[in-house]
Amino acid sequence: MIKWITKLFSSIKTEEKSEEKTDYMKKFLIVGLGNIGAEYVNTRHNIGFKILDFLARKENISFETVKLGSLAEYKFKGRTFLLLKPNTYMNLSGKAVKYWMDKENIPLENILVITDDLNLSFGTIRIKPKGSDGGHNGLKNINLVLNTQQYTRFRFGISDEFKKGQQVDYVLGEWDETEKAKLPERLEIASEIIKSFGTAGLENTMTTYNGK
Repeated sequence: MIKWITKLFSSIKTEEKSEEKTDYMKKFLIVGLGNIGAEYVNTRHNIGFKILDFLARKENISFETVKLGSLAEYKFKGRTFLLLKPNTYMNLSGKAVKYWMDKENIPLENILVITDDLNLSFGTIRIKPKGSDGGHNGLKNINLVLNTQQYTRFRFGISDEFKKGQQVDYVLGEWDETEKAKLPERLEIASEIIKSFGTAGLENTMTTYNGK
């Protein structure tokens, strides 16, 4: 009788742990990189913020001011997506990522960081499971704080159409008219990538969207 009861409780605990793990794996931290302040809203460097804002408007969800950033919760197909816009400025993005990753107990493989990329033509999408910072200060700080490069990054191409010595002005400059006209379509695809990352998985998402 005692053995039977012990076995029953053991079975219940195993099921509870399994359910906890399932819930744990269904939560995702989606980080859009950018700088706070009205002067940065429509700049190329803020594409991470812009993509999350687009998804929030589309799904009628709102951001709340929280510690180290603005956060919105989006539920889709049994998954919970925490959309984070750090308010630490680009160079200290890692602080916000680490805080919310630990607070919400989100595994490294469930983190997606959205950033601009000078090495890709405008609107080109590149999703990778790991990699160097590529000279991007936001990624550089995240790598430093997390002490790893093993997290998924979603790079959005902003091209490199600037003259020598004008990189900073270009990155912190606003989209030109041609880019503005094409942005809505690219933002729509970007929002689908976020959902795909949490529901279809990284490999399927890369196959479907890389280079699209």
